Amino acid sequence: MDFMFSSRFPWRAEPNALSRSLTEMQAAGAAVIDLTESNPTRAGFSYRWDEIAAALGDPRSAVYEPSPAGLLEARRQVAAYYAARGAAVDPADIFLTASTSEAYSYLFKLLCDPGDEILVPAPSYPLFEHLAGLEAVRTVTYPLPFDHGWLLDVEEIRARLTPRSRAVVVVNPNNPTGAYLKAAEWRELSALCQRHGLAAISDEVFSDFAFEPDPQRQTTLAATEGPLVFVLSGLSKVAGLPQLKLGWIAVAGAHDVRRQAAARLEWIADTFLSVAAPAQWALPRLLTLGAEVRGQILARTARNLERLRAAATPETRVLPVEGGWYATVQVPRIRPEEDWALGLLARHRVLVQPGFFYDFPAEAFLIISLLPPPELFDEGARRLRMEFLATAGRGPE
Repeated sequence: MDFMFSSRFPWRAEPNALSRSLTEMQAAGAAVIDLTESNPTRAGFSYRWDEIAAALGDPRSAVYEPSPAGLLEARRQVAAYYAARGAAVDPADIFLTASTSEAYSYLFKLLCDPGDEILVPAPSYPLFEHLAGLEAVRTVTYPLPFDHGWLLDVEEIRARLTPRSRAVVVVNPNNPTGAYLKAAEWRELSALCQRHGLAAISDEVFSDFAFEPDPQRQTTLAATEGPLVFVLSGLSKVAGLPQLKLGWIAVAGAHDVRRQAAARLEWIADTFLSVAAPAQWALPRLLTLGAEVRGQILARTARNLERLRAAATPETRVLPVEGGWYATVQVPRIRPEEDWALGLLARHRVLVQPGFFYDFPAEAFLIISLLPPPELFDEGARRLRMEFLATAGRGPE
C-alpha cells in the first residue's frame, strides 16, 4: 500500500536527460566546463574571509533575542542600503528572512488562501511553481514579449486576472533575460494593481548588477506609493554570500495597508523566528564587504558578456541583456534546445541550460552563466563557437 503524502508534491522528481548525461560523464571522469555556475563562492572571487569570520563571531550572538521582524540594528542597515539607492525605507517596514525563498513563503501565506493565484512572468527562474505549490497556491504565468528587448505588457497580465488573483510577481531585473522594469511599465502595473486590489512582489536580488545606466529604469520599488508592494533581496546576491542565509522583505505602498500588512507579517515571522543571530549582527560589515564582491562580479560578468558576444556567429545572437548574471543565446531552430544542450555536453564537454528550463515560450535559446572565471569562460565560449560554426557547415577558424 502506497503511503499518502501531501498533494503539495505533484511534480515528478526524475532527473532530466541533461542531468543524466552530466552525471554519467562526471562518473566517467570527464572534465566539463560548467557555463551554468550560479554560486559566486565557487567562481573564484576574492572574499575577506577573515573579516567575515570576525563579524560572525560577534559575542552579542550568544544572547537569544527573539525579534520577529529581525534585530533593529540589522533592519536599520537594510534601510541604509536602500537609502544609498535613493529609496527611503522605514526599518519598521523591513522583515528579515532566511532567504528570498522563505520571503516568498511568508508572502504567499500573507496574501493567499489555498487555491488562490499568483501571476508570475515567463520566461523566468523556475522556482515559483514549487514555492507556491508548497503553500497550496496556484501560479499563473504571463508572457514577457520580446521586441528589441524584453518588455512587461500589462495587458497580458490583465487578460489573466481572475477573481482568485492576489498578486503579481515582477523580477527586476529578470532572471535569466536580464531585463529591468521600466518606470513607464511600473506606472501601468501600479494602476492595474490598485484597480484590482492586487499586491506587487518585486524580486530585486540582481538589481545591483546593471551593465549600463538607464534613466528609464525603475531600479527598485522600495518606498513607492500606491498599491501594496513587497520588495525582496538578500545577501545571496547583494554580498555574494548565499551560505549565510539572510534575506529581507521591504514593504511599500499606501500607509494604512502597509501597516496592516506589516502587522500580519510580524505574526507570520514570529511563528518561525528563522534568521540566525550571527548573520544579523554581522550584517553591517557584510553589506560593506559586499560592495567589493559586487564590484568583482559586475566586472567579471561584463567582461564575459563581451567574450560571449564575440563567440556568436551570423546564425546565432546574444540577446540584449541589461544586468544580472546570465545571458541568453538564440540559436537556429534546426533541432530542439535540449538536443543543443546535450550535443554541446557530448561533443565539447560544455554544460549550458536550454531555454525551456526557464519557460521560454518558443525554441531555441541557450542560457549561459557569466560568473565562471575568465580562463574557463573563454575556453567554454571557444567551444560554443566551434559548435555554432559546425552547425552552420563551416569548419573551425
